[in-house]
Amino acid sequence: MDAYEEAQKTVRERDRDRFLADLFAPVPARKHLFALHAFNAEIVRIQNLVSDPTLGEIRQEWWREALQGRGGEGNPVAEAIIATIGACTLPVAAFIALIDARTFDLYNDPMPTFRDFEGYAGETTSSLFQLGSLILNGGADPGSADAAGHAGVAMALTRALWRLPYDAGQRRVFLPRDRLAAHGVDLEDLFAWKPSLGLEAAFAEFAGTARGHLVQARQALARLPATLAPAFLPLALVERDLDALGRLDVLLAARAEPPQWRRQWALWRASKRWPV
Repeated sequence: MDAYEEAQKTVRERDRDRFLADLFAPVPARKHLFALHAFNAEIVRIQNLVSDPTLGEIRQEWWREALQGRGGEGNPVAEAIIATIGACTLPVAAFIALIDARTFDLYNDPMPTFRDFEGYAGETTSSLFQLGSLILNGGADPGSADAAGHAGVAMALTRALWRLPYDAGQRRVFLPRDRLAAHGVDLEDLFAWKPSLGLEAAFAEFAGTARGHLVQARQALARLPATLAPAFLPLALVERDLDALGRLDVLLAARAEPPQWRRQWALWRASKRWPV
């Protein structure tokens, strides 16, 4: 199995939504999208592989060195993304920034402010949208930064809401502490999963903010060519996830996320329209 085949397998197993979206890309670009999203899956996985943040930072440094030409041999995902960076003239700095941002995942420090959250989302989720756009546009900038920025915040905030009970159980807070505090949410109560009127209000605010960024992302996408659609297809799931999530009481009921077949159907339907 060559490096790109292994990258495809990695995405299929660890990031099903992006794997399905990548299948809608033209064949020449598809393997590069698989490499991009396999790389992301490997970086995200580091937090689950280590019990000590220092060990996680060591693994992150290995990836930084590989991207800068000082290793990577023998790791098919590293080989695939290094080849993709060269073939598509992608900025290595964006990949380094993604790794740096993911260092936050290794620690249990709360996300300080909404500005910090936007920066985190920008270097991680938004970056994937933007790099995917570059791949589909032959390495040239299609002017998709604005769309990618809003899309990343919308998706990252939605995922943070879905993960809230799990993260709280791990004493982790990805939602901005300043906005939680503004609604009187006590972090210790959150960690103990003691919902309150303040948490309900904060939850509603975050969901509304995510929807606002989704609207702005679609407005920006309307000014871009539909050839970029495969890079942005996962955005079609954000509105569905927000609708399924509903209010905080739905999350309290431990409602499961929509089944995979519904997500696949949503991606297929989104592939037939633009913006997604």
